[in-house]
Amino acid sequence: MTNERAKRFPLGLEDLVREPRRPEGRPGEIRAAAFAASAALNARKPSAKNASSASSVKGAHTKPVQAKPVQARTPEAQAPAQAKSAVKAQARPPAQPQARGPARTAVKPQSKPQLQSQPKPLAKAAAQILAPRTAPNGVPSSKPAAKLSDRAAAPSVALNGALALTSERVRERMVERLRANGVTHPRVLNAMSVVPRHMFVDPGLAAQAYEDAALPIGHHQTISKPSVVARMIELAAAGRALNNVLEIGTGCGYQAAVLSQVAREVYSIERIKPLSERAKINLRPLRIPNIRLHYGDGRLGLPSAAPFDAIVIAAAGLDVPQALLEQLAIGGRLVAPVGSQEGHSQVLTLVERLGPAQWRESRLDRVFFVPLKSGVI
Repeated sequence: MTNERAKRFPLGLEDLVREPRRPEGRPGEIRAAAFAASAALNARKPSAKNASSASSVKGAHTKPVQAKPVQARTPEAQAPAQAKSAVKAQARPPAQPQARGPARTAVKPQSKPQLQSQPKPLAKAAAQILAPRTAPNGVPSSKPAAKLSDRAAAPSVALNGALALTSERVRERMVERLRANGVTHPRVLNAMSVVPRHMFVDPGLAAQAYEDAALPIGHHQTISKPSVVARMIELAAAGRALNNVLEIGTGCGYQAAVLSQVAREVYSIERIKPLSERAKINLRPLRIPNIRLHYGDGRLGLPSAAPFDAIVIAAAGLDVPQALLEQLAIGGRLVAPVGSQEGHSQVLTLVERLGPAQWRESRLDRVFFVPLKSGVI
């Protein structure tokens, strides 16, 4: 090999020959050397006999802890104080491999003990990056977080809703939109501004609570748009004081809460048992004293509390049930969507009772509601 080629390729072909996999010597001698190297590592006291025994073991296929004391020992490591040697061993840079093959095989096992000596920072960082994130519904997610700063700056939607949507300003903007759409009754507008709609929807939908949109509440039911709720209650009130009101279709309880700010007594019926229980849970923190919730068939009404100054039906039937027309007080008003779901043919209908056997019907706006059904589930 020329001098120029030796500079570019300092290792010869013979340097690349692997050491035999099985170390030389008898099994008893190998075990004795391993025991001596382990004792030297624990006691941090050099031993010439142990050093010579450990260095006589050939190959990189022995345990890494057996080769580390021989390769990493320095004069500083021979100090009697164990604490000082431990600090020096952590601060010492790794030994550089030599050019010849035998030295490379001795240095090779040193990489694994180095990874084992400082695992804490890597393990801590991995645990932070791979920590499970929490969804708006409280269920841990398996996706790792990309940045810890992003996680700290972006809490869940439910937490944002609890902190931000309680602001009166958020509801005031909704009321401004209602006023721009033609709702003028002051008590209705006040009721819409004081009832926290985000408390009646799922936490994951809290950010959409004050948008003019119908939102799912489970069991194939929805909470009506704020504009529809305000429109129906304004039609039912018609600028007069309401003593007792009947609502058909409690749902999550939001419309009953708004009605409680307009009428003296509110009776509400729900045919789906889980929704009736959910409405109780939603209304309990608000401590509204003038709402009476009932579980039953809404098409039959509530004869025990009739007659009603107003009846609001939050589901669409092909016609208005006769039982509800009979429970309407003379001079009272009934507001209900009438029609089928096919082709969006539902129309918001106002029925006024003019006498014992006389009613007047007015068809107003196009709407879309869930169907009005009989029975209970």
